[in-house]
Order: sequence, then C-alpha cells, then structure tokens
Amino acid sequence: QVQLVESGGGLVQVGDSLRLSCAASGLSFSGFTMAWIRQAPGSEREFVAAIGRSGGSTNYADSVKGRFTISRDNAKNAVYLQMNSLKPEDTAVYYCAADRKFAAIYGPPYDYWGRGTQVTVSS
Repeated sequence: QVQLVESGGGLVQVGDSLRLSCAASGLSFSGFTMAWIRQAPGSEREFVAAIGRSGGSTNYADSVKGRFTISRDNAKNAVYLQMNSLKPEDTAVYYCAADRKFAAIYGPPYDYWGRGTQVTVSS
C-alpha cells in the first residue's frame, strides 16, 4: 500500500522559512516523479514544484520560483520543499504527490497523494 506522509507545516510570519517533508512507503521511490501541490481555502489545487526521479530535473510554479526549493533523497524515500520568504498568499494545505511518468514534472495528474500539511503565513 502506497503511503505519502507530509510533515513540517505550521504557523509562521511573513518572511519566515519552513521545510516540508514527505515520507514515502510502499512504492519504488526512485522510479517516481515527486511533486508538491497546494490548495488554499476556496481555491483549486495549484501546482507548486516537482522533481524528476534522480533529482536532476525540477520545475516550479512562477509564484514560488526563487523562494522555494524542491529536493529528494532516494536513499531515505523522502522529498522536501524548502520554503523561504513566505508570503500570506502561500497559506494553503500542501500535498505531496507521486507519479510514474516523467511528464508529471509539469503538473497533474498524479498516481498517489498524501493527506496534506497546513501552512499558514500570518502578516
């Protein structure tokens, strides 16, 4: 059974940093493109960032370029999202997602989803 479990969310101030983690199990992790997707209250899910199987390829939404960094550790079956210079508009539930296709680096759909972790940026 595939499980993606996010952690690291919380309440922070504008300009602060957070590092989200996603622990994966039940899948051959290095064979999957991994992504972070977020959903703000009253909004649709929004692609944030994705990383290819080896970590050599990444893709970011324009809204987070230069502030967020996605990375992965295939030895630990984990993917991370370092978020710097946080803004109120970054407030959302952040989901980890996985897909076998390389094209998933550009956005959904994804095979598997976590349950999300809340990030709240207070001004």
